[in-house]
Amino acid sequence: MNLLKTKREALLEPLQAVAGIIERRHTLPILSNVLLSRTDSRLEFVATDIEIEITTSMPVEGPGDEKKITVGARKLVDILRALPEGAEIQLLLQDRRLQVKSGKSRFNLQTLAAEDFPRLALAEAATTSFTVPQNLLRSLLNLVQYAMAQQDIRYYLNGLLMVIEDEQLKLVATDGHRLAYASRKVGGKNLARQEVILPRKTIIELSKLLEDSDDPVTIDLSAAQARFKFGNVVLVSKLVDGKFPDYGRVIPQSQPKKLRLDRIALLQALQRAAILTSDKFRGVRWVLADGSLKISCNNTEQEEAQEELDVPYKGEALDIGFNVGYLVDVLNNLDVAEVECSLGDANSSALFTLPDRSDFKYVVMPMRI
Repeated sequence: MNLLKTKREALLEPLQAVAGIIERRHTLPILSNVLLSRTDSRLEFVATDIEIEITTSMPVEGPGDEKKITVGARKLVDILRALPEGAEIQLLLQDRRLQVKSGKSRFNLQTLAAEDFPRLALAEAATTSFTVPQNLLRSLLNLVQYAMAQQDIRYYLNGLLMVIEDEQLKLVATDGHRLAYASRKVGGKNLARQEVILPRKTIIELSKLLEDSDDPVTIDLSAAQARFKFGNVVLVSKLVDGKFPDYGRVIPQSQPKKLRLDRIALLQALQRAAILTSDKFRGVRWVLADGSLKISCNNTEQEEAQEELDVPYKGEALDIGFNVGYLVDVLNNLDVAEVECSLGDANSSALFTLPDRSDFKYVVMPMRI
């Protein structure tokens, strides 16, 4: 039974788009598989981990039988990657096995019944729907996602808050030690205010799949699910049930010490200083005085690094410590020439913003050094 005949790249691209969410080890073997559904003119690919489901498809030409099967996703991807570029690929179904043919190569893969493949139940109708360009959503995600927690017992921190309010799309991430906030205006009049928490894995997959183009992403939000549709990809994700911290209270409102810093010069100084921090204690010390910012750190072997930047600052001196990784993260993910830093005293959080803009804020708590 012939499923399709096509070029290696045409098959590999949609398959890789869905295979990213598949875990290597599963209690349910079928979750390691991808669902292939052949219709008259298309071949559809579906992968799921029960929390997220990604669907994509490709057009197919020539005769083929309507059929649904599931096959090991990683093995199929690895086979296609290992075949030469531009190779002709044929998929055939024979006695519950999927045969991959290319030139003189043959691979027979075990299949599992499509009826046993778990699909995410469609949630109730979306309460909020809007469209944004792919590059806008992608850049917003890049501005905040590094601040998500990784394995916090406060599970709602292992995700990202998405808020629709007053024609603004706001994204917020925090791990309890730092917080990143970014917003952009989005089209769509009279959008109902909605707040959802997206799982970490959903954010990582979206960042990989979104393209740097003006093509649209349609986002549908309901009480239990978020759906992202762009190109020939549909990503459906369950939402994290929980109450996200009130980010408005975390962002400092009036820090008296303000200075503009060259982003690249600051980033490079911090990266150099970080070489001598210890793995467990990533502390870096800032000493701010008139016209100068001294950055220093030392480690348990009594080694020390010192950097000094000329800064346009006049005012009270300050000695404050930070986790150097938190500072490097934000500077790496911005693409501006200068950042503005607002500081209070040695015990209050620092606020990083973009000069003359209010659509990005990054708060980092101080650490004792």
